[in-house]
Amino acid sequence: MTSADRVARLLLSAVLLLGLLAGCGPAHVVVEGKFPAPLIEPLPITLGVWYGDDFAKHEFFDESKSRQESSWIVSTGVAQVQMWNTLLAGMFTKVVHLTRQPSEGESVANVDAILVPHVEELQYAIPRQTNIKVYEIWMRYRFELLSADGVPIAEWTMTSYGKTPTGFLQSDQEAVNLAAVMALRDAGANFATNFTRVPALQGWLREQGVPTEAAAP
Repeated sequence: MTSADRVARLLLSAVLLLGLLAGCGPAHVVVEGKFPAPLIEPLPITLGVWYGDDFAKHEFFDESKSRQESSWIVSTGVAQVQMWNTLLAGMFTKVVHLTRQPSEGESVANVDAILVPHVEELQYAIPRQTNIKVYEIWMRYRFELLSADGVPIAEWTMTSYGKTPTGFLQSDQEAVNLAAVMALRDAGANFATNFTRVPALQGWLREQGVPTEAAAP
């Protein structure tokens, strides 16, 4: 074997090794989807909203438990902001997007209250016993509602759920993306339907002249 042959084999081995290493990396999904505006009468409230980095750049990482499974990175931040912007604009008379985090004692002009959403938890279930690409995603949100002066008014949690509606998709990434989009749509529907039913908000909503509804049993 000539020196040139040895060099060629070494280069080929290096390329194959890099390929194997790259293949062992986590599967990354940047969630993308379309989110329709709610078809409801807007509430007579001017709402300020602040998306912290934990929300606007939300990312979920799940490390694989074995060599037969893939690690996953699911980035929902951009889609979260897109969905909630669309939802809130349809729910309230006016929405003001804050450029910095509200602090207690510092007044924000021309808003009735400030909403600060958080994604507290994200879990997903993958098909382990079948090749059908049906995934499930569950999210838990925490919401803070602050006065225009940054004083806490109420805090509550909400869950949402999404499932890939079909297993006939081209890739696992596509299935995970679709499950995440369904979970975000479910979050929007839950928030819009139950906002006036949240017990912690009842008193404040009445002060704003908003009719409240009893929480579902």
